[in-house]
Amino acid sequence: MLCPACAFDNLAGADTCDNCGSELTGGVPQPTLTFQGRLLGIRLGDLPVADPDTIDVAADAYDAIERMHRDDVDCLLVMEGERLVGVFTDRDAVLKIAGRPGGRVAIRDVMTRDPVVLRHDDSLAIAIHKMAVGGFRHVPIVRNGRPTGVISAKVIFAHLAERLS
Repeated sequence: MLCPACAFDNLAGADTCDNCGSELTGGVPQPTLTFQGRLLGIRLGDLPVADPDTIDVAADAYDAIERMHRDDVDCLLVMEGERLVGVFTDRDAVLKIAGRPGGRVAIRDVMTRDPVVLRHDDSLAIAIHKMAVGGFRHVPIVRNGRPTGVISAKVIFAHLAERLS
């Protein structure tokens, strides 16, 4: 059963969408003009999502921090070949590396493993929900299992502020 709000393919007989939580049993969905309705209608593919900055899982975390500083990015997607295996953020650098004794630290030891991901056709509401529940500020966007971008809380809230003004 396709969700009328996010087009997620749910199991037949489901009462609520497993993806966005919308009601599936209310008969024919009616268009909504509320803020919630406009929020559900915005797809991540419609936002200015930055291309992903990636780094190999074998890299050194201090090299990653230098790169993040040089390129002015606050998130790197950690790749093992073509597969996304983790996310390394400025927050990981502060909480997991700062104060450690000198020496090299493998990025695989301090990255956030098996990151939650989003799709281009997911709504802004789904992104906000996943960020809030997981405590994330950055979530990779994937297409066919490969990362194509990263959505950040900063981008989401800047977009919402613009739409509200």
